[in-house]
Amino acid sequence: MGRAGDGAVDAAGRPRGRAGRPTALRGLGGACAAVAVAVLLGCTSAPPAPTPSITPTPEPSVTPTPSLTPAPPPEVLQPSGEVSVVAEGLDAPWSILVLAGGGTLVSQRDRGDIVEVLPGGALRVVAAVPGVAAGGEGGLLGLALLPGDADRPPYVYAYFTAAADNRIMRMPLGGARGTLSLGAPEEILTGIPKAGNHNGGRLAFGPDRLLYATAGDAGVREAAQDPASLSGKILRMTPDGEPAPGNPFGNYTWSLGHRNPQGLAWDASGGMWAAEFGQDTWDELNRIDRGANYGWPVVEGAAGDPRFTDPVQQWATGDASPSGLAVIGDTLFLAALRGERVWAIAPATTAGALGSTPWFTGEFGRIRDVAAAPDGGLWFIGNNTDGRGSPRDGDDRLFAVGLAPAG
Repeated sequence: MGRAGDGAVDAAGRPRGRAGRPTALRGLGGACAAVAVAVLLGCTSAPPAPTPSITPTPEPSVTPTPSLTPAPPPEVLQPSGEVSVVAEGLDAPWSILVLAGGGTLVSQRDRGDIVEVLPGGALRVVAAVPGVAAGGEGGLLGLALLPGDADRPPYVYAYFTAAADNRIMRMPLGGARGTLSLGAPEEILTGIPKAGNHNGGRLAFGPDRLLYATAGDAGVREAAQDPASLSGKILRMTPDGEPAPGNPFGNYTWSLGHRNPQGLAWDASGGMWAAEFGQDTWDELNRIDRGANYGWPVVEGAAGDPRFTDPVQQWATGDASPSGLAVIGDTLFLAALRGERVWAIAPATTAGALGSTPWFTGEFGRIRDVAAAPDGGLWFIGNNTDGRGSPRDGDDRLFAVGLAPAG
């Protein structure tokens, strides 16, 4: 049996972008549910071997602005000291959002709400996201923050599973720590195919201030190789939900050939990384390049096939099942669900062989997300109440641990 990882439409059956505009995907919503059932019953049939017939267009060249004072190179870090509990009593938490102005928000997948973690560890519901239809691995998933400026407030973006598709919405953020509030929601992208699993769901703003989203194949494996489909991709868009200028295929697709990516992060040099669930053999950490094809469903893991980009690190599925990803210093920290550990992978940017070290194996159960803590340490969140774990008293918890230079 294949391993679980984890469309609204217009009158013509096309998925809608913001304000009902058609997107590049056409009419996968109706077939996704049936295919998802087939995947759950057995997904070991021979994969198709299509490759995209569309060649990415060159990205416009940009001359970087020289830095007047070179920044010191980032350090390779590792956990140090005792692990402490920041908060407990969370219900299937999915995404940690640490706010620059103070405060922390956490999405709860099955409840469909966003809670604020208060000083002392109490939890306060900030908003119930309308339209969430939780089921299987779908529900309220990733969160991201777009900071405000003189012309507009900050916005919290949320990726969620609705009745017919996966969607991205944004809500204006108000209040201060302890009294945070979210205003009226606005959907900016609809029609991302959904299924009982393989929904992707991570959101993050990149160094270019554009929004990136991971979308799983939603059980339709061949769609991952179609540049015009929204599934099996990393998507790149403006904060208003339009395809970003410079995208390689002239639509939302930034990279393709993904099965179920759930981690996104950027290193100090601006390099983009993504973590991805494999099927039966290899989970992946990928360095993401514009227009690159990462091989699914034709290949899983490093295949040495010149048509595809190999992962830079891979693990047996029992050791990982990777979800959240964060870069702190020159180290990538990766949350592992089935592996019940946090992987530290380094160096991200400096010269040297990329190595990985497991931390906390089996101590806290399934780990869903990781984030840079306000004090410069590492936060990570358990996920034992998601239906696959073995909950303990107090689960799920948000944990904290200090970081120190690797010896």
